[in-house]
Amino acid sequence: MKRIFIIAGEPSGDLHASNLVKCIKKENSSVDFRGWGGDFMELEGVKIKNHLKNLSFMGFLEVLLNLRQITLNFRICKKQLLAYQPDLIIMVDYPGFNLRMSKWAKNNGFRVVYYISPQIWAWKASRIKTIKANIDRMYCILPFEKDFYSKHGFDVHYMGHPLMDQITSFRNKPRALKFKKEKSILAILPGSRGQEIKRKLDIMLKAAVKYNEMDIYVAAAPNLDVHFFKPYQEHFPQVKFAFGQTYELLQESDLAIVTSGTATLETALFRVPQVVCYRSSFISYSIARLLVDIKFISLVNLIMNREIVKELIQNNCSVENIQGEIDLILQQRDYREKMISEYDELIAKIGEQGCSEKIAQDLIKQYM
Repeated sequence: MKRIFIIAGEPSGDLHASNLVKCIKKENSSVDFRGWGGDFMELEGVKIKNHLKNLSFMGFLEVLLNLRQITLNFRICKKQLLAYQPDLIIMVDYPGFNLRMSKWAKNNGFRVVYYISPQIWAWKASRIKTIKANIDRMYCILPFEKDFYSKHGFDVHYMGHPLMDQITSFRNKPRALKFKKEKSILAILPGSRGQEIKRKLDIMLKAAVKYNEMDIYVAAAPNLDVHFFKPYQEHFPQVKFAFGQTYELLQESDLAIVTSGTATLETALFRVPQVVCYRSSFISYSIARLLVDIKFISLVNLIMNREIVKELIQNNCSVENIQGEIDLILQQRDYREKMISEYDELIAKIGEQGCSEKIAQDLIKQYM
């Protein structure tokens, strides 16, 4: 029996890893899986050795404040790998941890595959040396990453974006109507981490409540306790909260206010016009400005290499600016239709569904 250890430290990684596990099992049902991750991986039969609630630290300041726990996590992971002796380690995103672990793993004779490339094209391009030395096979999920790595002499594999699989699967499943749509819907996607939500959800809500002719919903991440959102529910009683129903909400939405990250791409794949918001601590943002070398922060704009959706960053993420962009989308038909047309171009660029299945087949061919 082949043994695979998967390391995913964030909610999105947990989801994509679970789909990959499902596809590997379809091809080879005898594989034993253990790893670090969350509920999605566990549902697919992965024995979770450390839950992602103990793993996700966002921003430079939070990492510094949790150095002791992070150091302990490295020791725990090394011990578990030595005890399990997997035939293959699959590292999913989570680069701050996984790239360091890859060096140790390679030095200890393990074969290492990386799924969802670290965004070294944005900052720390020097990490290409670590990747070339310690990663046996890399699967990237953004089309421009293949060219980036090629320029640095490393062959990577692009087989599509896993979100295409996730959204196609959602659309193909019979579902009860979750939202009785009597009015247009304005969706707010504030993210999945408590600290990022606290920094900007209040601003997003204050901007949204002006549009009382619309139903306003907040997509509440399932990894956060219901009580986390209680203060917002009390201060904004006219706003509805959809817990763990982001895709159901996007399917019915006419407009969205979205935190930067994967949610911007999900919103685009549902062809919902959006305004993108980003707000971090002053220290984290200041450090990021010194280190990060990219023109855009949303995946939509990064993939297309031009501004498709408006990005409101840090101090520009204000009630007035959000409302100004919403007004443009609502009042200028050409502006709205141009955004949706460019979404279609984005979808064509990403490619067809089947990413997880193609990677699973390739892994089995290479390593099993």
